[in-house]
Amino acid sequence: MNPTEVAALRTDLLAFSKHMFQARKGSEFIENWHHRTLCEALERVVIGKSKRLIINIPPRYSKTELAVVNFIAWCMGNFPDSEFIHASYSQRLAANNTWNARALMEHEAYAEIFGKPALRKDSNAKDEYRTESGGVVYATGAGGTITGYGAGKLREDFGGAIIIDDPHKASEATSDTMRQNVIDWFGTTMESRLNSPYTPIIVIMQRLHEEDLAGWLLAGGNGEQWDHIEIPVLDDEDNPLWEFKHDRQKLADMEKANPYVFAGQYMQRPAPKGGGVFKDSWWQYYNVGEEPEMSYRTIYADTAMKTKEHNDYSVFQLWGESGGKVYLLDMLRGKWEAHDLVRIAREFFNRHKVGSGYLRSMRVEDKASGTGLIQTLKSEGVPIQGIPRDKDKYTRALDVVPQIATGNVFLPKQAPWLNDLLSEATQFPNAKHDDTLDPLMDAISEMLISVPNGGLFLPARLRK
Repeated sequence: MNPTEVAALRTDLLAFSKHMFQARKGSEFIENWHHRTLCEALERVVIGKSKRLIINIPPRYSKTELAVVNFIAWCMGNFPDSEFIHASYSQRLAANNTWNARALMEHEAYAEIFGKPALRKDSNAKDEYRTESGGVVYATGAGGTITGYGAGKLREDFGGAIIIDDPHKASEATSDTMRQNVIDWFGTTMESRLNSPYTPIIVIMQRLHEEDLAGWLLAGGNGEQWDHIEIPVLDDEDNPLWEFKHDRQKLADMEKANPYVFAGQYMQRPAPKGGGVFKDSWWQYYNVGEEPEMSYRTIYADTAMKTKEHNDYSVFQLWGESGGKVYLLDMLRGKWEAHDLVRIAREFFNRHKVGSGYLRSMRVEDKASGTGLIQTLKSEGVPIQGIPRDKDKYTRALDVVPQIATGNVFLPKQAPWLNDLLSEATQFPNAKHDDTLDPLMDAISEMLISVPNGGLFLPARLRK
């Protein structure tokens, strides 16, 4: 390699990682945009622009390869006296990571960039090794004790770091005790291992629970501000993060198989499991065709705030009231432009004009695309009214919870869209989508807690 190429590999972590991957495995590193994002964030740590960094990223998306193995080796090449402490949920896993970093440093391709590393011959343990320049790499498991080791040099320039990679074991993340043990270990053990106020801490992990270590730190748990990079497996347009790893269909299958795991580990939006705002056990169910006679019915709708926001869903729900309880009778959910939205709304209303109990009205939030829908359908004689929403969504959810918890809300067992609704309810308020919940909360609030004004659509026999 010429000096220019060597200089580039010394200063560019991703370029270095790709080069070493090719050298070690004989195949090209398949690059995606998130690899560059990850490496640039780590480079900011090295130049002192970031002292506390949290990166949330799905499993098996190169996080350990780049942020632990390659990062440590690259830093030790540029700063041979650096002192690193690396931790993971398993001491064995952490030791394997640091040993892989050492193997990288001993590769002939590494020597072409940084020269042959001066590793001390008396430090060959898998979980600890040293350089002749005073550098140290030490591995430990989350919860383990650390005696005689620190991270970083007593200087402003980079001199090492604490790197924590997946501190929680996935199978233990739902345990309050096990999560708290990790948080306590961070506060009592890891933070005490900083040799300097300039020593950075990097936490890179998949989200496993709303109160995991990342959640605690981001909420101000240790009193420090953290730079935060969140990389979900699907972007706001539902595009896969790295199609080479998982295409859209595969991700859809994964989400369907386990919505809770998908929300946390893959979307980085952990949600309470069966114990959040809406508990699974509260919902009541009925068999389609066996519902009671309704005293009246009402359509509730939630439209996308802006038609250009294609990721937003519009939802139409038909609700019926019987004996002081409400029944979700039908639902339509989709993504439509404004002209299609009017047509869909009209068709949904006309389809349900006749049924058990008279149809009172269609109720829509009078805002953005909802305003246009109201104006158009009202001019056609459809009894449509606006809904004022003067509370935030979370507060409205708490208002209707007692009605659901006491068994006053019934859902159809056989509905093809039931899983979509339940998934959003289970993950609320951390779900990527919660569009089905807005009309649901409107229906419960108006039909069980208050009485809507007017908007009656009476059959002919009652209008005489």
